[in-house]
Amino acid sequence: MRRDEIGSRIKKLRECRNFTREELAEKAEISSKFLYEVEKGRKGLSADTLLKISRTLSCSCDYILTGETFEREDDEQVIQLLREFTDKDRSYAVKFLSLMQEMHEK
Repeated sequence: MRRDEIGSRIKKLRECRNFTREELAEKAEISSKFLYEVEKGRKGLSADTLLKISRTLSCSCDYILTGETFEREDDEQVIQLLREFTDKDRSYAVKFLSLMQEMHEK
């Protein structure tokens, strides 16, 4: 995993999501100067910072690190639907999916 490739992916994702560097940095609770250094490949990321950035950009850590996604296409659709649910409805959806998984395993 090369720092410059990781930084480049973060920058492309940030721009695709129409975030300024300052906006992403604020949402990920890092400084914009540090984010600039990461995007240029001059600095690495801690696991905690990687997670904050990936959550803010709505992408997987796998993608940021490798450029590959290990999720199926419909996984992203399910994730997006869950994000739109209220906390209560999301809880019901998780229970429902767990029950479906149990039924499938039998």
